[in-house]
Amino acid sequence: MFTGIVEELGEITGVEELPEAARLTVRGPLVTSDARHGDSIAVNGVCLTVVSVSGDEFIVDVVHETLKRSSLGKLDTGRSVNLERAMAADGRFGGHVMQGHVDGTGVFLSRDPDGLTHFAFPPALGRYIVEKGSIAVDGVSLTVASVSREEFAVALIPTTLGATTLGRTEPGDVVNLEVDVLAKYVEKLAAVHLPGRAVENGGSKEEA
Repeated sequence: MFTGIVEELGEITGVEELPEAARLTVRGPLVTSDARHGDSIAVNGVCLTVVSVSGDEFIVDVVHETLKRSSLGKLDTGRSVNLERAMAADGRFGGHVMQGHVDGTGVFLSRDPDGLTHFAFPPALGRYIVEKGSIAVDGVSLTVASVSREEFAVALIPTTLGATTLGRTEPGDVVNLEVDVLAKYVEKLAAVHLPGRAVENGGSKEEA
């Protein structure tokens, strides 16, 4: 589990195409300080398993399904990425519950002079995005300031802009989105007790 509090900005130092995956080498001095084979590290919000660690770099394999569903397939050498280790049992809970399972990708639209940053999102995610609710953008836990049918806005403080990739995002850039998992659980449970309601689950519809 993750909380969306980015620990450091890492850097992609290598990209290797494998038969059924892509192998990424990532530099992250902080997250590698105690990392070992099998640990989970979120890279731009995607939970990945550490294959190996060497110095201040770690290697992860990203399967094709993840490459298609996230923005990781667009990463190249030199790109900065948000890094967060899985939360320790005695760790501080600073953001919100995140699984590192990306629900879809959005697009950075604009940043207003008043500080609001706008993102477009896939229609299927709209019912999970609510004003004052939580959403993860490239692994960063954020609070939704406003939402319409096709986009939502968040207020990014200078610290977030400086400590994450969101300060370097440009219009048209693709970002990973993970909606609040609690909203999905509530929807599923509510449907069970509301006969006749259809619930979309993984792209299909099932009658509750």
